[in-house]
Amino acid sequence: MISNSDISDLFKLMGNLLDLHGENEFKSRSYATASFRLDKYPKPIISMPAEDRQQIEGVGKGIYAKLDELIATGTIAELDSLLAKTPKGVLEMMKIKGIGPKKVRTIWLELEIESVGELLYACNENRLVGLNGFGAKTQDAVIKSIEFMQSNSGKLHFDVAEMEARTIIKEMNAVSITAEPLAELARRCEIVNEIELLVAGGFSPILSKSVEDCMAVAGYDLHSSTENQLQFKGASKIVEVKIRFADAENYEAMKFQYTPTPEFLEVVGFDKSTFSSEADFFTQKQLPFIIPEMRENKDTLAWATTIKDVENIIQFNHLKGCIHNHSVWSDGSNTVEEMANACMDLGLEYFVISDHSKTAVYANGLQVDRILKQQEEINKLNQKFAASGNPFRVFKSIESDILGDGSLDYEEEILKTFDLVIASVHSNLKMDEEKANMRVIRAIENPYTRILGHPTGRLLLSRPGYPVNHKLMIDACAANNVVIELNAHPYRLDLDWRWINYAQEKGVMISIDPDAHEIAGINDMYYGVCVARKAGLLAANVLNTKTLAEFEKWLRR
Repeated sequence: MISNSDISDLFKLMGNLLDLHGENEFKSRSYATASFRLDKYPKPIISMPAEDRQQIEGVGKGIYAKLDELIATGTIAELDSLLAKTPKGVLEMMKIKGIGPKKVRTIWLELEIESVGELLYACNENRLVGLNGFGAKTQDAVIKSIEFMQSNSGKLHFDVAEMEARTIIKEMNAVSITAEPLAELARRCEIVNEIELLVAGGFSPILSKSVEDCMAVAGYDLHSSTENQLQFKGASKIVEVKIRFADAENYEAMKFQYTPTPEFLEVVGFDKSTFSSEADFFTQKQLPFIIPEMRENKDTLAWATTIKDVENIIQFNHLKGCIHNHSVWSDGSNTVEEMANACMDLGLEYFVISDHSKTAVYANGLQVDRILKQQEEINKLNQKFAASGNPFRVFKSIESDILGDGSLDYEEEILKTFDLVIASVHSNLKMDEEKANMRVIRAIENPYTRILGHPTGRLLLSRPGYPVNHKLMIDACAANNVVIELNAHPYRLDLDWRWINYAQEKGVMISIDPDAHEIAGINDMYYGVCVARKAGLLAANVLNTKTLAEFEKWLRR
């Protein structure tokens, strides 16, 4: 039987949806009032005679009609209609504390955001600060609320999972317990369903109790226990943690057994025969050493066997430059000089500033007059470096929006003022494959496009991205000498690593770019490297492994 609370919730939702869709404010307020009155009413409303329901104080005639409809049919037609035209993700956004339906409407219509994940990503890019009625405090509150909401989603982005694992391992190391990641974390998977760790030392009551104490400090409680294994859950944690124990004799065997996928183990013919190390196992199987990240399936195995030296697979220290970054000129938090200095601190040789273009009004995109002013600033900055004998260079770029017809959003006379142009889709993402292919390939064929930015527009755990044909896209990049970005933001990691090998086969270079909107974001290149290693991406095929001189030569091509 439907309770007063259930009825109240439906009328509250009705009022919120009316606000969301810009309906009459008086009408939406009447539903909010009715929701409050019905929730507090002392008698079960559903069992009351109709004439008695009409005596409930503070409930108008229009609400009575909807109440009668609900009791008679189990639904309200107008509510169903409102729900039908409201994206599911927008409904989820309405649950975020700190923003009401009117603010959600602004986010939805002005930023074209339709999911909680997209909203969190937009907050990380400072998109909310510039909206009317918002500000830095509201944006921070939204971030905290979303992070709390996601605490029971059941999956983690790799960066969050790795940070959680590091916290746990640090607690263990503090009491002289050695532990390291297994499974999805060891393979650097972009999405992690469970944190799995291997603890050195055979299973014993003493060691088990010490591990349990460490996990309690980290916020986890023991959920189940079996021989050589403990399972933990945390009330405020997203995923579970599995702890395996191994003594000195079987440590290497267990580490190898529980890092790859079952498919990979089957393909390589794993058995529990004795081997002294992972390297020894591959030697016995007459296979080259295969890095943990690539222990996924038969496809990664096939490519891995062609790599002559695993040291050729991309590593973070191979990177020489930082490409695709934003500053205070658009929606970033730091100046160009601050970002450049941070890159120098990392030992990099060059920095490419690629602020948003004029179509991205929501991101304070650069109109032509501001482009010229920014380029003047960059010239002076490079002169300053040169005068001090510093060879570091800042290059002028733009993240030019790919419009609906595939064209870029500046005229040729402006595009040619940049050292390079990154072309990206940011709006009207709801395309069929034919439309997406046309739009992206036309942008690739633009002679000023040097890099295709985040090529599918996906946001992991939030948005799948538009359905582009990857082979057609990569083939077009090969034909037009366009580099494909591996956007290293842990919410994107786009191009998907599963397509990197095809790009390598076609001779298409990959640029591992942080899409940084603040200094800390520069380090996101690490996550790009992690998933690039899953694909066996060779350092020679990565644009920003080029030295400054090599990069300048590439620009002049």
